[in-house]
Amino acid sequence: MTLDRQQVFSGTKEAAPALRLDSARLENYLAAQVEGFAGPLTVKQFKGGQSNPTYLLETPARGYVLRRKPPGKLLPSAHAVDREYRVISALSGQHFPVAAPVLYCADESVAGTAFYVMSFVDGRVFWEPQMPGSNAAERAAVYDSMNETIARLHSFDPAQIGLADFGKGENYVARQVDRWSKQYRASETEKIEPMERLIEWLPRHIPPSGPARVVNGDYRLDNLIVARDAPHVAAVLDWELSTLGDPLADFSYHLMAWHMPHSESAAGTGSLVGHDLSRLGIPSMRDYVDAYVKRTGLDPRPHLPVYLAYNFFRIAAILQGIIGRVRDGTATSEFAPAKAEMIRPLADKAWEFAQSA
Repeated sequence: MTLDRQQVFSGTKEAAPALRLDSARLENYLAAQVEGFAGPLTVKQFKGGQSNPTYLLETPARGYVLRRKPPGKLLPSAHAVDREYRVISALSGQHFPVAAPVLYCADESVAGTAFYVMSFVDGRVFWEPQMPGSNAAERAAVYDSMNETIARLHSFDPAQIGLADFGKGENYVARQVDRWSKQYRASETEKIEPMERLIEWLPRHIPPSGPARVVNGDYRLDNLIVARDAPHVAAVLDWELSTLGDPLADFSYHLMAWHMPHSESAAGTGSLVGHDLSRLGIPSMRDYVDAYVKRTGLDPRPHLPVYLAYNFFRIAAILQGIIGRVRDGTATSEFAPAKAEMIRPLADKAWEFAQSA
């Protein structure tokens, strides 16, 4: 049976008992803090999203979205919702497509952990990169908008938008390799040979750093809201991993869709492998990369296999972190346990790119 990711991940559900919010307390807090907020408030949890539990807040007048730190024992530096709030605030000020920030709350007595609230952006989320149910012209336009949006993100000078100190910037890939190697070790559940080889190989093959830019860290089609009535990006979601860093590492992350190993479970992200791209209206990876180079003047092509090896390694380490949270009882998605089976194929793919580099 092939999983219908669109159906499985779209919409909301009742929050799991460990992740329920005290809606009366939250309603009172928001009524006091947010101009124009008026209950009654209903709270549901979004099905998609792994790491920071995300909720739809509905009132008679309008909808909001709340993102919070998960409860329980967390890896150091993970789940920094204050950083997410800061980056969407800065980008919103530049009219970049993000949900408008509403408020940040560090007081854990309101919702159990720190959280922030942003506006609800109505639109469509395509959970599969081949966009089933769409047509060739729309797919081509959505991919072009996705490319144009990340090119625009990477054109901002962080200092000019108030984010000069949002991260170290330099040596981003080297620091990421070090960070994810350590996180992988902290949540390791079995020995995976290609991960061992990559932990040794990657530090010796880091591409030269370009200019430090704001990087999303998890930019891909299913983290975008596409406008309801037009094929353009209405909002970029999931800024949990954002920092200052190498734009080419950030850009090449979502190129993994063209090479992603298939998964029948909810564990894998979608894949374009095996699809007739020209019939679908989706650009080849080469054409997609060329469009980004033309828009930004930044060129990942000389080091693309290394960037792809790095990104497949990094996503394998991120999934291992989720398995660690399953082990520690803090995972927030019922699909988390299935992710274990994806780590080895991702590590194999990363090592394949490392060898081709």
